[in-house]
Amino acid sequence: MAQPLALTSGEPAGIGPDITLAAWLRRRELDLPPFYLLGDRASLAERAKALGVAVELAEVKAEEASATFERALPVVATGKAATARPGQPDATSADAALASIRQAVADVAAGKASAVVTNPIAKNVLYRAGFRHPGHTEFLAELAARGGAAPQPVMMLWSPALAVVPVTIHVSVREALAQLSTDLIVSTARSWSPT
Repeated sequence: MAQPLALTSGEPAGIGPDITLAAWLRRRELDLPPFYLLGDRASLAERAKALGVAVELAEVKAEEASATFERALPVVATGKAATARPGQPDATSADAALASIRQAVADVAAGKASAVVTNPIAKNVLYRAGFRHPGHTEFLAELAARGGAAPQPVMMLWSPALAVVPVTIHVSVREALAQLSTDLIVSTARSWSPT
């Protein structure tokens, strides 16, 4: 059996918890592979209550997520509480979101998860806490490097009909045009290889 997907919490005050709950509720209809949320079970329970959805949550270890997935939404604790209310990020938001991303990458590196899936983050909240990356992509590249040189990060936008890897990411259109070169296009193409 393949390892489950590690789903980051994203911004606790944002739509990440809503997306997570909706995806788990539609897991059979969408034929989703097992996944677990890295985050705060109490915060997710509050969001489910606020949305009026009945979802059983099970706090588990990553290794237990696949066996739990059919009967309950597996939640792997990161040790960071999230107390933000919907639409109102608070002092716990950045720590909770970043801990979730770090743990998801660590779980993949340790073979506990097959891939990282990210919920949306609120970069302005992270910037106020000292986050120095333009977005998820660059942060994930740094974490994947594990102390070595960070690989060139690429982002893929995917649908069943089309997969696109942008040559530039997290820059304005003006800056993208200034950066665009044959070398950048070729190096981006080499950084991504379809499976």
